[in-house]
Amino acid sequence: MNLTQATLHGRHAVVTGGGRGIGATIARALVEQGAAVTLMGRNDLTLEDEAARLRPLGRVHCQAVDIADAESTSAAFAGAERALGPVTILINNAGQAISAPLGKTDLALWNQMLAVNLTGTYLGIHAVLPGMLQAGWGRIVNIASTAALKGYPYVAAYCAAKHGVLGLTRALALELAKKPVTVNAVCPGYTETDIVRESIANIQAKTGRSEAEARAELVKHNPQGRLVQPAEVANAVLWLCQPGSESITGQAISVAGGETT
Repeated sequence: MNLTQATLHGRHAVVTGGGRGIGATIARALVEQGAAVTLMGRNDLTLEDEAARLRPLGRVHCQAVDIADAESTSAAFAGAERALGPVTILINNAGQAISAPLGKTDLALWNQMLAVNLTGTYLGIHAVLPGMLQAGWGRIVNIASTAALKGYPYVAAYCAAKHGVLGLTRALALELAKKPVTVNAVCPGYTETDIVRESIANIQAKTGRSEAEARAELVKHNPQGRLVQPAEVANAVLWLCQPGSESITGQAISVAGGETT
């Protein structure tokens, strides 16, 4: 790596849900730009497998966490700071989507969707914000989904949580507008990840459709007629973290082929 061209050299980034999918792709993009990166997630083996692929490129640490649990999150971020120093970039990527009609969405499922997708975002921010303010620099990027911008049937709890993430993003951006910390949301449409593959399998199981038919059901939401690629999401995140993005804050950047405007 040429450190003179690494725009994030000296920064420590935490990527929640960093062991696979969009999170892993974002982590790679950050490492390639010189950042030290902590991968956070539930599964130690998944995190270590991904870290092994990234370590030839730079400094990478793994930290297991239940992002919906306050004590677990506090301990995980403390461990990340001990390993790689103060966190100045936070990518709140951890999330979970479970589909059910609202009438079959019980309180446990409702609370689970809010805990993982919204409360987890709050807990991550709460853990790093004092250090960012002390350091005089910070970037917070919340991976919010097009479900933060519109509704989808059968995922009311998930949509409600992601709308909450966007509201949190906008409110905090204004709160910090005179500080050197920006807060933005990146809102991917259906993206080629394990979660979407699981959604396709779920459609097949419930409707009897073929894999191609199930995939077409998701792709139809994208005017470009395709699934978003994880690297396209990572590129948007990287732009928000690099020098020159200081005036971009409080925004919801849709990466969805024109699905939302």
